[in-house]
Amino acid sequence: MSFYKRENYLRKIRGFYDDTGLIKVISGVRRCGKSSLMATIADELRERGADEAHIVYLDLDRRPFRGVKTPDRLEAIVDERTPASGLTYLFIDEVQNVEGFEEVVNAFREEGRHSIFLTGSNAYLLSGELATKLTGRYLEFEMFPLTFEEYLGMKAFLGKPVSADLVAEFDRYLREGGFPKAVQYDSAEDRRTYVEGVVAEIFEKDIRRRAKIRHVAAFRKVQAYLINNFGATTSLSNILDDLAKDGMRIKRDTLDRYIGILKDAKILCECNRFDLKSRKSIRGEQKYYLSDLGFYFATNTDNRVNYGPVLENAVYIYARSRGYAASIGRIGALECDFILRRGDDRYAYVQACMTVAASRETEDREYAPLERIRDNYPKYVLTRNDPIQRRRGILHRNLPQLMSAGEDF
Repeated sequence: MSFYKRENYLRKIRGFYDDTGLIKVISGVRRCGKSSLMATIADELRERGADEAHIVYLDLDRRPFRGVKTPDRLEAIVDERTPASGLTYLFIDEVQNVEGFEEVVNAFREEGRHSIFLTGSNAYLLSGELATKLTGRYLEFEMFPLTFEEYLGMKAFLGKPVSADLVAEFDRYLREGGFPKAVQYDSAEDRRTYVEGVVAEIFEKDIRRRAKIRHVAAFRKVQAYLINNFGATTSLSNILDDLAKDGMRIKRDTLDRYIGILKDAKILCECNRFDLKSRKSIRGEQKYYLSDLGFYFATNTDNRVNYGPVLENAVYIYARSRGYAASIGRIGALECDFILRRGDDRYAYVQACMTVAASRETEDREYAPLERIRDNYPKYVLTRNDPIQRRRGILHRNLPQLMSAGEDF
């Protein structure tokens, strides 16, 4: 079986294929493509000349491994399949199905004979000993659903028609989201049904079982509120007030826990504020973005696109998928949508909006925060489909072109 190559992630991992001292952890929301990525890595190892006997691949969600639930059973099944000598590549998919897997995985790592790759659907994978006792001994590669570039690539890979109208394809991508399997379906209704099933699966496997939610109705209300208000500036107090107006009263600690659960399940991503004058983070005011816009459109009957938050969300996830850390910038009374940082050499400021061509007032509003920033790092205004402008050295780009080309900032 061949897989669409997610090169953006493969190139981050390739340098560690033979590293026995570091566990490679691939995390991300359910159904974003982690298993396929791991299978692609195994295929690349075969192409490179690795013997099949030295590739041990365990998918703990599938037969015959669904019964592997204890550390002892996991250890035994790996031992059974490991050759007597030579480097073995050990792949364990959905390893969090085994409670206490950390000690077993670490024991194999310490032997120095296994290059270990793990997947997990949520942050619970990194909540135990793997995080607390193995600091510096594992690398996490966070994966997201398809970017627009990958969405187009996946359609071509599957033999699906790709329109010559890039903006029309971009709008479809925004509404449909980037879950790889959803691209396989021709009907918009089928795609919607699939994403609804992903939401249900996350709730059942990653939330209800592991987080032990007692008040399911209250949790679902909070989940719906946050999905429907993605990209909005908010705080715990604001959310509590809005829920109270809608007849739902919960404790502040409960709300904080529910938000943490949604972040752990990789449905929500938190983006905090950063004050550019004081150079400090601003606590208590943040935005929550969705790991995939399909979560919103599959759970709402209104299919119209509110381009403001939708484009912000698309830029945020695109930047994160390319390895950038993101925060919201405050410059006095003005706000810059994103400050992006990657390593020591990539730094940029970004404004994302539907258009700057509507009026001079609109243009000034979007450019003003960037013009107040006095350093020489790149500054971008990103729009959906505007004639390209030139203003004070600020880079104006249209998102369909930038994202389809897989460009960095």
